[in-house]
Amino acid sequence: MKRSELGGLTCSLAGALAEIGDAWSLLVVKELMLRNRRFDGLAAQMGVSDSSLAARLKRLETLGIVERRAYQERPVRYEYRLTRKGEDLWPTLVALTGWGDRWQGRETPPLTYGCVACGVADARPHLTCESCGDHLTPRAVVAVQSEAMQAERARLMRKG
Repeated sequence: MKRSELGGLTCSLAGALAEIGDAWSLLVVKELMLRNRRFDGLAAQMGVSDSSLAARLKRLETLGIVERRAYQERPVRYEYRLTRKGEDLWPTLVALTGWGDRWQGRETPPLTYGCVACGVADARPHLTCESCGDHLTPRAVVAVQSEAMQAERARLMRKG
């Protein structure tokens, strides 16, 4: 299967990866979450070519993840901000960052998150069940596939 075909699968993860699955796009989102909103600042922090950054920003804007706002009139200059769709990537980035901290042998995480509400300097976000509040881990959940996903998986097994 080609990467371009991922978005056509029933799997929501495959669809999400088809939209935002390249490393540079996720790093753009991270920088925007750190309130680095201007093109030059993004390029400097990411070490990416202007053309590559411009292409990522345009794609993220087309997908509704980023919006462009003018901050200067003459000449017109823009800054980039996350939309609600973009902000919803926050838990994903926190989880990937935590995974990188743990499995890349970092003694001191290069980035932590402080909780504004309680003042904890190194808040460790985690998944909880919305119903009972229990901490969720891979062993504490069961994956329930829709009928459409079950049918697609069966079809792919027969095809493969």
